[in-house]
Amino acid sequence: MVDRGAGCLLGGALGDALGAPVQYLGWADIQREHGPEGVLAPPKPALFTDDTQLTLFTADGYLRAWVRGKRTGEWEPAEMVWHSYRRWLVTQQQPAPEQGAVGLLADERLYESRSPGLTCLRALAAETPSTPENPHNESSGCNGVTRTAPAGFAPSAAIAYDLGCRFAALTHGGTGGWVSGGALALLVHLLAVKGRPLREAIDQVIGRVLRDDTYTATVLTRAVVLAEEHDGDSSVRVDRLGSGWTGPEALAIAVYTVLTHPKPVQFVDAMRAAANHSGGSDATAALTGNILGALHGTEALPRDWLSGLEMVDVLDAMGRDLGMSAVNIDFNEDRYA
Repeated sequence: MVDRGAGCLLGGALGDALGAPVQYLGWADIQREHGPEGVLAPPKPALFTDDTQLTLFTADGYLRAWVRGKRTGEWEPAEMVWHSYRRWLVTQQQPAPEQGAVGLLADERLYESRSPGLTCLRALAAETPSTPENPHNESSGCNGVTRTAPAGFAPSAAIAYDLGCRFAALTHGGTGGWVSGGALALLVHLLAVKGRPLREAIDQVIGRVLRDDTYTATVLTRAVVLAEEHDGDSSVRVDRLGSGWTGPEALAIAVYTVLTHPKPVQFVDAMRAAANHSGGSDATAALTGNILGALHGTEALPRDWLSGLEMVDVLDAMGRDLGMSAVNIDFNEDRYA
């Protein structure tokens, strides 16, 4: 499980870096720039987007809540992640860490603007956090779901889903925006923590999502049906499920991709399938990487891709801390105190 924690974060970052150069291009433009098969590998250095930056801050906030809960009995993960996102906002507003900065705020590599969405920036500039019950906007954009994977290492499936919803709702108040966040967290939990078979886990996620949002459940069901009908047919493009700009569509594309590329040796092919389409290529490939990493751990990740990935040390360490927290193995809790 500890290795799956690392695999989840590293896989997501690899997908993010692969899709980032083509995220605003149509399929014809991707082929024109990268060849008939599209983008085949992340650039070197492999730079990720704000999606992975915020995933790191999600993990940091969750682990701070976990350590605080263990030591004091106070358990407020959504509040801690809200404050963590506000710390990320500092990295977008200042050129370098301030003297005395600690934790992620001390890492100068995070002081890079990777074109964050206005929805996130505006939501995090507000004085109070948004919740599913009291949303501040109606956005269902994909930037809510792309950072909720760390919630999958929560103590139970129910808590993972709830936290995924609440973490996404901090910036995306549309029902699909936060329900898809809960769906990803639940799927990660079922695969990495519970060890459920992939198809069984996806069916369980759809059943849970159906209670909150029929649209997201329908889109995910379409992904399952499409995978069953066209398994092994590489000519089927993932954009039959949409562009991936919304949370439900992005997650559906990822679900379809992992169902048609479920083996560890298929990781690279899955990443390429998830990134090469007209739409949110970074989001769809990042989610695919999160899921496959949670399913297989780091053994599935290509070493040549990892060698060029930025902040691989932080992603690996924080992913392992998530895994260790889930099984109550001692780790350096002072990093999150």
